[in-house]
Amino acid sequence: MRYVIRPVRADEWAKIKELRIAGLKDPAAPVAFLETVEQAEGHPDEFWQGRAEGASHGRAARQFVAEAADGRWVGTVSVLVEEGGTVDFFDQAVERPQGHLVGVFVRAEQRGTGLTEALFSAALDWAWGLEEPVLERVRLFVHEDNARAGAFYRKYGFEATGTVVPMPGSPAAKELEYALRRPATA
Repeated sequence: MRYVIRPVRADEWAKIKELRIAGLKDPAAPVAFLETVEQAEGHPDEFWQGRAEGASHGRAARQFVAEAADGRWVGTVSVLVEEGGTVDFFDQAVERPQGHLVGVFVRAEQRGTGLTEALFSAALDWAWGLEEPVLERVRLFVHEDNARAGAFYRKYGFEATGTVVPMPGSPAAKELEYALRRPATA
């Protein structure tokens, strides 16, 4: 593979912002993300700096990127750690410690190259490697109309849980939960 898969660093907030906005400009963005380009572009630099800080270290979240040899970022995924007994951003109770994959994006010209699989592998290795809390599963949500993403997640091993939640801001649309159980060897 021609890319390095690695966690972001706290000082890379401008690249985090650029890649997020690129993802939000993708034609699939309306069914892939819970944010618009306008919302993202309206965030001040301090927002992006805080996001980079939070995603670069610690145990609450980690963002991974695929970096080309020329330094250009071509893909990303983030893992949020959800503690049991809390409430998620869909206002649903979190019953057990779990990871939550969000912000999955690979630039169109790199799709189908194995890059998404490599990003998921890095994210899951990190999630399964946490000692506290030990995560029982990693989940994600996919919009009911995002067939491409749903097919990828199933191919990767995620299974539909049957949990369906209304999409924030568009209650008629549904988000479907998929989960991957902790491997016995993790």
